[in-house]
Amino acid sequence: MLDAAIVAILVTMFLALIRTFLGPTEYDRMLAANSFGTKTVLLIALGGHALSWNSFLDVALLYALLNFVGTIAVMRFFEYRDSTEKQNDSESAA
Repeated sequence: MLDAAIVAILVTMFLALIRTFLGPTEYDRMLAANSFGTKTVLLIALGGHALSWNSFLDVALLYALLNFVGTIAVMRFFEYRDSTEKQNDSESAA
């Protein structure tokens, strides 16, 4: 049963990776990358449980925190880049 869960997570990670590279917009790509990170946390947790590794939850929580902070940072970058481009376009039009 644990093997089936690991295979299912690997399949969904592969699909998220495809969406990350082929997404129509950068927001879709970022959402897919965040989903890939979430699936990685699940894979770490399942793999740690399967290997009877004592601190697997600590590593999974740390990776989840890094994934969250990284997603917020990249989305802020997109937000400020878009507002700067709009401001530059309006200044050049005037």
